[in-house]
Amino acid sequence: MSQKRLLLIANPCSGKAKMKTQLMSVVEIFSAADYEVTVYPTKCRGDGTHRASKIAQDEYDLVVACGGDGTLNEVITGIMESNVKVPIGYIPSGTLNEWSSGLGIARNIVDAAKDIVNGKETLLDIGKFGDKYFSYTASFGAFTSASYSAAQDVKNVLGQAAYFFEGIKSIGNIKPIHLKFKTEDREIEGDFLFGAISNSMSVGGIVKFDESVVKLNDGYFEVLLIKNPDNVLKLQPLIDGILRHELDRDGMEFFHAKEITVTQGEDVSWTLDGEFCQGEEEIKITNINNAVKFILPM
Repeated sequence: MSQKRLLLIANPCSGKAKMKTQLMSVVEIFSAADYEVTVYPTKCRGDGTHRASKIAQDEYDLVVACGGDGTLNEVITGIMESNVKVPIGYIPSGTLNEWSSGLGIARNIVDAAKDIVNGKETLLDIGKFGDKYFSYTASFGAFTSASYSAAQDVKNVLGQAAYFFEGIKSIGNIKPIHLKFKTEDREIEGDFLFGAISNSMSVGGIVKFDESVVKLNDGYFEVLLIKNPDNVLKLQPLIDGILRHELDRDGMEFFHAKEITVTQGEDVSWTLDGEFCQGEEEIKITNINNAVKFILPM
């Protein structure tokens, strides 16, 4: 029986660069599970996608991403582009690691590696934003710039609090965004302060969903839109509702959808899994049901 092959794509700058000190321990765990391990440290943004997209010609049995949400996004994007259903493991070593927290993946690097070895394959949905992919969220407006505007050294010191402080700072500069959303069963048009099309338990470390409304492989997004209030006195209850996870307040739209077409959004700045993405006049956002094989803890 031939030895299994594993490709470990790691971002050496992610979080507090913890992976640099624990790399050998991780390799030993995979080697003990009879994997021949190839380590690929990413060199720049997009490098993880470039490497993972070659997976078809290299015939790996498992691909493991180690880094933050952006690194995971790059690896998943590369796998989707390769059109190969190779299983994906994730060792979170970033600051926020939103998606993994909702999946029960250990924050400890060594424990996460052990969970990959002993875990189970699960099919999960992936979002497509035009010709780009996202693992857990496409969002715009207030709070969303926090993930890419907070400096890396601040993230390293403050952790998740860095996102919160950046989000609160953005409230004072809120400008309503006029957009039209069309799904399979509704149309909504108006001025919005915030919007998230997600497949996750939280967005930006600030907006959190109840576990009862989120399923990560049901073919549906969770969509949250916050309308611009007609007077400033109505803004505070909306912010309070977000922080208290109460998404049924006046001025909020929360629903599920398989596909959303967004128009009039050419000048809108979006984030895809925490990374900046420029909007287009019309963009189609699609849930690709059971798109990737993901290894989760037993």
